[in-house]
Amino acid sequence: MNKQREAVRQIELGLSNREVSRSTGYSHTTINKYRKKLKQSIVTWEVIQKMSDHDLVKLLSNKRKKLLAKRVPDWVYIHKELQKKYMTRQLLWEEYCVSDPETAYSYSWFTHTYDEFRKKLDLSMRMIHKAGEKIFVDYAGTTIPYTERDTGKEYQAQVFVGVLGCSNHTFACAVRSQKIRDWIEAHNRMFKYFGGATQLLIPDNLKSAVIKAGSIPVLNRSYQELANHYGTIIIPARVRKPQDKSKAEIGVQVVSRWIIARLRKRQFFSLEEINKAIADLLIMLNERPFKKLPGNRQERFEKLDKPLLIPLPETPYEYAEWGAPQKVGNDYHICVQGHYYSVPYALVGERVEVRVSAHIVEVLFSGRRVTSHERSDQIGEHTTKKDHQPKSHRYFAEQTPKKLKAWAKAIGPASLAIVKFQFARYPHDVIGLKACSSLKRLASSYGDVEFEAACRRAEQIGSLTVKSVRSILQHGLTDLNDRNTPQQMSLPLHHNLRGPEYYAGKEV
Repeated sequence: MNKQREAVRQIELGLSNREVSRSTGYSHTTINKYRKKLKQSIVTWEVIQKMSDHDLVKLLSNKRKKLLAKRVPDWVYIHKELQKKYMTRQLLWEEYCVSDPETAYSYSWFTHTYDEFRKKLDLSMRMIHKAGEKIFVDYAGTTIPYTERDTGKEYQAQVFVGVLGCSNHTFACAVRSQKIRDWIEAHNRMFKYFGGATQLLIPDNLKSAVIKAGSIPVLNRSYQELANHYGTIIIPARVRKPQDKSKAEIGVQVVSRWIIARLRKRQFFSLEEINKAIADLLIMLNERPFKKLPGNRQERFEKLDKPLLIPLPETPYEYAEWGAPQKVGNDYHICVQGHYYSVPYALVGERVEVRVSAHIVEVLFSGRRVTSHERSDQIGEHTTKKDHQPKSHRYFAEQTPKKLKAWAKAIGPASLAIVKFQFARYPHDVIGLKACSSLKRLASSYGDVEFEAACRRAEQIGSLTVKSVRSILQHGLTDLNDRNTPQQMSLPLHHNLRGPEYYAGKEV
């Protein structure tokens, strides 16, 4: 190739064919052929100097005589444009041809040459990722230690990494563990950092993301809810297929080298301190220039990914746990973490699901939310909504000692005395309420006047029970309480009756 270049150079200098032949060792007929090829192609020496050996061979051969006289497209620009949504090679080729069709490559040679250019990029750029299409997420294998000031306990913070497929814009943060709660919190931070969500979310097969891997993976339910909240779709990487998450692998490597390694000698006392240090280093990482492409991660993110991200909802996703399905008992309550919550009584005997967030307990039946309660940490207690109760239960629940005493007072003093006795007699209000409910039914059946008379009669005989009042009403004994009826206050005198004097040894 050096001899060919030298031959072309001497031809350009104006030497004869035979002079060039003696200098380079080529025959004078070959030199004459080269001279004709150069005239046909109208290529200057300055252009030839910049040609590769491969292109120079084609220029001097019989094939593609005018190929190297064509305009070379800006492959960096073409590559960037192809990463935009709905962009095609055909459209870019047509735009390339508009300015000067005579010097433009054919479409087939355009695509072939672009593929050759793509092969020269670094490994992370070989896969085509559309702008705003994918985020790759994973945990770094290396942890960052920290010590709590109060307890002196040492922990290992996990480093979460998220990488945008198109721009390589990278996010990282430290969390306490790889459990689902921390996994969800890391995603919330990541979406806030990027200012939006992508169409697809590509995680590894860790348990916080995928419960069961396979051709049809089973996702963690809380993780699926997060995806629904942000309008994205989760597509886990295939098992033992690292090429599916190559961006995450490289992102983890970059974060480990440029962030974690720089923090290895620093001492931290909380996750907040670690995340502040990571945030400072992220700026440096994303503004670091690329080696084989112009610009950096931040610039590519602003131009390519950011305009096409899915807008964030008004509030971040609130983490919630799902409880195992359970059957609703006869008391139309279900137990959630030791506390009892009511459900509509029509669901007695049905199986319902429970979703528990930091503040709310939601109950779902057949995939539809039927009720929700404010979360309570009181073990053994119950939370009941009135509209969940049958009418009879609701009526009973609305009765209170205060209301029942006010009801009895409106009827009369004897009724009030009977009601007060029920609550004084039993240690629990529940039993007193049941007794008073029976008294209210008696008053409804016999009328307030008759009921007051029966209560007065029960007071006179010293039996203030519900049973006595009912018996008096059933046997019509309320008339005996009339004060106009003569009452014998002592026994009459009779010679057959012996008084206390008899038993004292004295005769009358």
